[in-house]
Amino acid sequence: MSASTGRRERLRQATLEEIHAAARRLLVEQGSAAVTVNAVARRVGMSGPALYHYYAGHDELVGAVTAGFFRELAAAMEQARDARPGAPTGDRMLAVCRAMRVWATAHPAEFGWIFASPIAPPDRRPDSARHRAALRFEQVLLDLTVELWRTRPFPVPDPADLPASLREQLTAYSAAIGGRLPPEAAHVFLSCWIRLYGLLCMEVLHQLDFAYTDMEPVFEECLRDLAAALGLDYSGPPDA
Repeated sequence: MSASTGRRERLRQATLEEIHAAARRLLVEQGSAAVTVNAVARRVGMSGPALYHYYAGHDELVGAVTAGFFRELAAAMEQARDARPGAPTGDRMLAVCRAMRVWATAHPAEFGWIFASPIAPPDRRPDSARHRAALRFEQVLLDLTVELWRTRPFPVPDPADLPASLREQLTAYSAAIGGRLPPEAAHVFLSCWIRLYGLLCMEVLHQLDFAYTDMEPVFEECLRDLAAALGLDYSGPPDA
């Protein structure tokens, strides 16, 4: 790479970072509807058409910004996972869940943006920065659950007791993740994920403000239940 090419690439990367920062400020200050190509372009001092030199359109811009949020959240979860490399799997799982909540509550607009962007099924996931970043986020807890299943299998339902439609869907999901969890273990993993992610979304979107002013004990109660479902000993937050 020539010096001039390297300089152009650095300038381009700096502009992309400025564009992402502008889109984020608009999201936080004014909401998702304010994140338009023209509004972002004005924030960075360029025309709308000029921004198309960096992104083909609004959808591509949104995808790139969403990918950044996914990467940031995944990095926070990975840092919590890796902070205690010798700790039991269950302790690292709880640390990851708490890190997820810390990031989400500190960045409600960004988390809401992610929540509004469904993660495509693995077998229909396009090769884009957004979906690669979403996969990285998705893998953090999945990898730990697989590790737990291989080293300390948790209680699972008898597949014969599950409704046929549910059993078929779980079998398809198990195949989509390479069989890393059998359908019955995938059922436990997904049930825990639904409970965890659902509660966090309700907190960030202020859907429980009518009853709670402090959601931390509610979240910890959820973690205690999830630990029991996975056959783990629950341990409270380090500073509790």
